[in-house]
Amino acid sequence: MANQQPLWSPSQEAQQKTPLFHFIDWCGERHGKSFADYDAFYAWSIAEREAFWSAVWDYCGVKGERGERSLVDGDDMLAARFFPDATLNFAENLLTGTGAGDALVFRGEDKASDRWSWDRLHAEVSRLQQAFKALGIEKGDRIAAMMPNMPETVACMLAATSIGAIWSSCSPDFGEQGVLDRFGQIEPKLFITCDGYWYNGKRQDVAAKVKAVSLALKTPVLVIPYAGDAPALAASLSDGRTLGEFTAPYEAKSVEFEPLPFSHPLYILFSSGTTGVPKCIVHSAGGTLLQHLKEHRLHCSLEPAEKLFYFTTCGWMMWNWLVSGLAVGATLCLFDGSPFAPDGNVLFDYAQDEKFAVFGTSAKYIDAVRKGGILPKETHDLQNLRLITSTGSPLSPEGFSFVYEGIKSDVHLASISGGTDIVSCFVLGNPLKSVWRGEIQGSGLGLAVDVWNDDGEPVRGEKGELVCTKAFPSMPIMFWNDPDGRKYRAAYFERFENIWCHGDFAEWTEHGGIIIHGRSDATLNPGGVRIGTAEIYNQVEQMEEVAEAICIGQDWEDDVRVVLFVRLSDGRQLDDDLVKAIKARIRTGASPRHVPAKVIQVADIPRTKSGKIVELAVRDVVHGRPVKNKEALANPEALDLFAGLAELEN
Repeated sequence: MANQQPLWSPSQEAQQKTPLFHFIDWCGERHGKSFADYDAFYAWSIAEREAFWSAVWDYCGVKGERGERSLVDGDDMLAARFFPDATLNFAENLLTGTGAGDALVFRGEDKASDRWSWDRLHAEVSRLQQAFKALGIEKGDRIAAMMPNMPETVACMLAATSIGAIWSSCSPDFGEQGVLDRFGQIEPKLFITCDGYWYNGKRQDVAAKVKAVSLALKTPVLVIPYAGDAPALAASLSDGRTLGEFTAPYEAKSVEFEPLPFSHPLYILFSSGTTGVPKCIVHSAGGTLLQHLKEHRLHCSLEPAEKLFYFTTCGWMMWNWLVSGLAVGATLCLFDGSPFAPDGNVLFDYAQDEKFAVFGTSAKYIDAVRKGGILPKETHDLQNLRLITSTGSPLSPEGFSFVYEGIKSDVHLASISGGTDIVSCFVLGNPLKSVWRGEIQGSGLGLAVDVWNDDGEPVRGEKGELVCTKAFPSMPIMFWNDPDGRKYRAAYFERFENIWCHGDFAEWTEHGGIIIHGRSDATLNPGGVRIGTAEIYNQVEQMEEVAEAICIGQDWEDDVRVVLFVRLSDGRQLDDDLVKAIKARIRTGASPRHVPAKVIQVADIPRTKSGKIVELAVRDVVHGRPVKNKEALANPEALDLFAGLAELEN
């Protein structure tokens, strides 16, 4: 049934104050156009990509030389090149502010806090840059970091990219093999690590892991002090130095910025790695910068000096997205550790104290807050909070409602979706449009997003594959160690020729929004009908008895049957009555086809380091197939719980 009323709508006055509204007018004047509404402007941004992306460059004030050409070979997804004559430096575009105002604010649970001015950030980047150069690091070299989300990590990234080195990071909770599976492929010239970190109120030691990784990488190690003994750890390594030792010889001066091509490699990000060794996805400096400026400035209405927060680790692409907020002149609010230490109010305390304008988090976090009975609307002053963004997995309709009922009634809620593959979003928020329950507002400007059926035809009113039909700046420039591009083509272009197929199962709504029903490689296919797993989670995870669920399709008697595994709330046990209640909820809330053949209780559900449940890995275990890379999981031991379970009868 269609939603009768939106959850939130911007007033005409509020719309007219947004950068996006001004940008549309500015583009109209610049090109002699009159855009009837946002949809007309979006259509223009697709039809005239050269003009649109040039306008983003100029309006957002990119520092660099744009060059004459904006796009060449634009009709060929794999050959297309944006701004082939341009030069810029990513770090120069992020180090936008000066003075004593806050650039970075940091909290590490209740164990650590810090505050960096723009001047301090410039000074730290300068000293690091000089130290990197003295170590012989040049453009194209890789720097790998296993770090918490703290100010020093941002400074190291900016120093690396200022000289054209390629940055790659993961969080310190990765296991030894998980780190080596990533950084071993890219052969870094320097390995940066912390001396320990805090999680859930406890100090986590990393010394043994750092020693093993540094031995395997055969590279110098820079040890950043945080939650341990940096001098002792550095001294135990064959080539280790603390941050203080590393930068002591250098006085701060003006940071030097190497002019580089638009397509110069900036970041190496990694796929989740749950089906094999992680793919090394290389993103360009220009594409990342331009896409993030567009999303921050136009879709998020981010203004200079506003407080931007995202709950993320350095192993998730949302960290890369977050740090680009510096390019707008925003203050980044960094957090590392558990969002429930010491209790579930910690992030809302932070939001209140620092007056967040933008609060970014995951759908799982919003659901955990809801189930924990936490009501920030009643306990916290969030008057400065104007935008909440959610990603990582589809936000349920109930999650949408809870944001307005439990967190803040007058806030723009933007469910967003994209990923590591594009280091940004395909579909996201729009400050000029209404928010409807359970729906992402629409496509990103300049991105020709659509939903196609198996025959490669655009569809409305039915589910299909999320695709992008035209090249865009933040496409990866390559995969590392993929000289002929075979892995890259296989990842996105095998399904439809010259069309980016993203791997999401999606559906347009009557409001022009979009619903993501889960990953298309994890969709269920009972009786030949494709079902998105998110449709089942949206029902069962609203039940107070169910803490979390994971659903797979099991090969069964020449067909596929749906098997649902549930982790129940504390003290609950799965009995016949609860099984019946779960099936009834799914039948009435989704459809009879969604009802699982089996419902099975488990003690834990495996997930990646960024919190995403791993349906494909569970499916492999249930079918007796090996899981290729358990090191990619935060809790690999949980997989053992699923072996043979689907043979049991309720």
